[in-house]
Amino acid sequence: MGTEAIAPVELINRSVKCYPLLDLNRDPRQFQTCQLLTPNDDTGVQEMGRSVLASIFLIAAALTGCTGIPAGLEPVNDFEPDRYMGKWYEIARLDHSFERNLNNVSATYTRKANGDIRVQNRGFDTKTGEWEEIEGNARFIVNETTGSLKVSFFGPFYGGYQVIALDRQNYNYAVVAGPSRSYLWILSRGPTLAEPIYRKLVARADALGFDTAQLIRVEHNLPAE
Repeated sequence: MGTEAIAPVELINRSVKCYPLLDLNRDPRQFQTCQLLTPNDDTGVQEMGRSVLASIFLIAAALTGCTGIPAGLEPVNDFEPDRYMGKWYEIARLDHSFERNLNNVSATYTRKANGDIRVQNRGFDTKTGEWEEIEGNARFIVNETTGSLKVSFFGPFYGGYQVIALDRQNYNYAVVAGPSRSYLWILSRGPTLAEPIYRKLVARADALGFDTAQLIRVEHNLPAE
């Protein structure tokens, strides 16, 4: 959408068409944007009204529906956020577009003065040969003792971040789910995770209904820059 000013009367004679936001946690550079159409492109004011209402509905559903936890899953209780802060390495994940071709992926969490959490995700793009980094913001959904958060990398759009398994003794590994069972991450404090522990976490995720056969093992073979 351009930056040109649009008079109210002119706006009435146009319609708005928006494409679905397939992933509200993705890199904002990959977002499809809204497009204004002239009357020749669409069927007039009535169609415009339907289109605008549909767009509003989609945005409202996105804002409210993508931060919840998938049915049948429970976030961990007695969560200690200060122990969760710091750097985590991505050991395995289900494939999704905003991390495709990335290895050596890590996430660093830091508390802010207002109680929110700064999220810094970093990974090496094997296609471009460059490090990629993006910063987001996380907030607790229920309270700080429940491992249920929402994370945004793009303005007001938040996606669910649900800690569904955790090493409660040492906070050395965790399993995180997104807003649906299409999103799953196994995290560790180090770039490797003992195989028996990894298999235990995969079995747990499988029992919860995740398609663990599709998990991608994330390689960590580069020194951090």
